[in-house]
Amino acid sequence: MHPVRLARSLLHRLVRQLAAPLPRSRRQRIARALVRCESFAPGRLELKLAETDAELEACFRLLHDAYVEAGFMARDPSGLRVTPYHALPATAILCAKVDGRIAGTVSVIADNPFGMPLQRIIDLSGVRTRRGEIAEVSGLAIHPDFRHSGGGVLFALMKLVYEYCTRLLGVRHLVIAVHPRHFELFEALLCFRRLSGRVVPRYAFANGAPAMGGTLDLQHAPELLRKQYPGRSGAGNLHHFLFESSLPGLNLPATRQPPLSPAQVEEFCIRRTSVFAALSARRRALLRLVLNAPGYAGALPDAGEAVVLRRHRRFAVRRDGRLFLPGSGERIGLQVIEVSRHGFRARVAATLPTAEWMTALVQLGAERVSRLQVMASRDTVMDGSHLCGFHIGEPDLAWRKFINALYDGQGHAAAETDSLAPNAFCSRPPGPPTRTRRRTDRALRQPFLARRIDPPAARPRRVGT
Repeated sequence: MHPVRLARSLLHRLVRQLAAPLPRSRRQRIARALVRCESFAPGRLELKLAETDAELEACFRLLHDAYVEAGFMARDPSGLRVTPYHALPATAILCAKVDGRIAGTVSVIADNPFGMPLQRIIDLSGVRTRRGEIAEVSGLAIHPDFRHSGGGVLFALMKLVYEYCTRLLGVRHLVIAVHPRHFELFEALLCFRRLSGRVVPRYAFANGAPAMGGTLDLQHAPELLRKQYPGRSGAGNLHHFLFESSLPGLNLPATRQPPLSPAQVEEFCIRRTSVFAALSARRRALLRLVLNAPGYAGALPDAGEAVVLRRHRRFAVRRDGRLFLPGSGERIGLQVIEVSRHGFRARVAATLPTAEWMTALVQLGAERVSRLQVMASRDTVMDGSHLCGFHIGEPDLAWRKFINALYDGQGHAAAETDSLAPNAFCSRPPGPPTRTRRRTDRALRQPFLARRIDPPAARPRRVGT
């Protein structure tokens, strides 16, 4: 390491140790004062999607070594960290190359039927009720040779994430899950806010390490960071670096594209690692539904579709929701009448496309909403309306809590927990209460009926209210 960089790194470490006993606001001001967006000579830095076999392998190897070092995974015989999310069309594997070497990598996982890792441990209802799409930032790793470069590679990757999400994905909200000891840096430097004050004690996706969730509204991020770096100039102004400066080495494709080709899926997910073999039968079947483009079927393991079609216990409810059709974004109201762990039945007013993923917002209670990726099936016309069954991709935490409460006979309590904006399904921004809105809000606060539906021979007594 260059002597100047080593001295700077040691100085920063000493300052952080001395600042540890100070209040959080003071610590964060000190962290911002240490920011240095070090630039690279023209032609040295390249920011892009990892596309070639060599780039992907270098990213997976760097991620593996960084996670093993941090205790976030056990050492894999392949020396690579590959997850099922890397194979999804909704994932982008981004990388920073310095002098042709992979210096850092990060992944962006857009909301998709397979789900995002974070949604299995943290309820995203508070984010989902706001306007805009969501994506998770995951798999961040910096090569040891560049960790003491004054944040040059790290902040360059953050700029790449911002450009990719805003220019190609149309994402507004970023979410992250990081170790509690690192969260304050994201909070201080990049203005992430905490999704919850609670620390998740064991995050299976990170080898059981504790985790905290955070979110950043990209629409408001430029103004938030401008206020955090007033009067700063040059390398110390992160706002200028992220939102106003241009990096010659930043190269993004014109359109979104899958991160892995069928041959690369087979190479990295089956031959080199056992990532697919560790999936449950249902998750393998769901993966086949998501990776349905030509050429992928032969690269995927046996799906075990029978598991998806297995009947789960169903519960009769009456919950309102809204469906967003693919492509056009048209909104269709729906009334959910039955729910289960991985599906529901609902009345809708129009014929729906099949074999296509759609987004559904379901009001589970006055203070809980679930956003799901669903696929329609079994359309039946009854009394002038369509009765459709829906397969759910990966249920979010709000849906799983709701269903678990129904299994326990606590449906009413499940509907009355967690915070939710009262006008989550309004097509216009919330405004002063009107007579119609007051009637709607009163209806949403009414107790709902829930009873278990079983075969007639084994029907138990009614539960719920």
